Amino acid sequence: MHKALTIYGETFDSRLLIGSALYPSPQIMQQSLVASQSQIVTVSLRRQNSVEAGQDFWQLIKDTGLRVLPNTAGCHSVKEVVTLAQMCREVFDTDWIKLELIGDEYNLQPDPVALLEATDILIKDGFKVLPYCTDDLVICQRLADLGCEVLMPWGAPIGTGKGLINPYNLKTIRERLPEHTLIVDAGLGLPSHACQALELGYDAVLLNSAIAGAGCPVTMAKAFKSAVEAGRFSYEAKAMPEKEVAAPSTPTMGMPFWHQD
Repeated sequence: MHKALTIYGETFDSRLLIGSALYPSPQIMQQSLVASQSQIVTVSLRRQNSVEAGQDFWQLIKDTGLRVLPNTAGCHSVKEVVTLAQMCREVFDTDWIKLELIGDEYNLQPDPVALLEATDILIKDGFKVLPYCTDDLVICQRLADLGCEVLMPWGAPIGTGKGLINPYNLKTIRERLPEHTLIVDAGLGLPSHACQALELGYDAVLLNSAIAGAGCPVTMAKAFKSAVEAGRFSYEAKAMPEKEVAAPSTPTMGMPFWHQD
């Protein structure tokens, strides 16, 4: 019954993608990645190019053995995104790119117009694009039309921890794009949020702050691992239908013998 996660032809057992920023220390980051049992880690070339991070950071990432998914975090223009994506391809030797193109600094919402333009350019340049977008059905459909096999709508604005603020929109996207790999990216704060996303039929979740900002990131990584597994099993099991009236779990079949005359 269990179906593996598929991303551009590659299969993975874990449905939890995890970020590598904001941890209290590089060592806790590495321990959290391992505890999550994730198989994919996102990294930002732009944010991890300091001398302090340097080779030590990349060695810790390499030692985990996880598949690296570079992202274009912090970019605000199509030109900036394309340039950084090409640099990531050279540095990480991968044609995968998590496309982030921010249009508003207040809620870090992706720029839908520029996102479509950048996606078109990158796909034509040979990239396998995983676009971070809002929960807008039409934008998701346009990204799919451009050739994206994977879409990453947000649950809520990045780093807010609010969870799935619009489950209806997310459910609609899942129903309208049944053949695409869908990953809820951003805004999750609790393991229950991840479980809910998987119960809606999403293939995976990607998160960073919820683990890195927890009191104990390693323990929280374990919690999210379990939540993702529970959510997927729940989706595959197919939940019972909701009812408007109560129904006893143990139907009455006559009175107990000690109440009878």
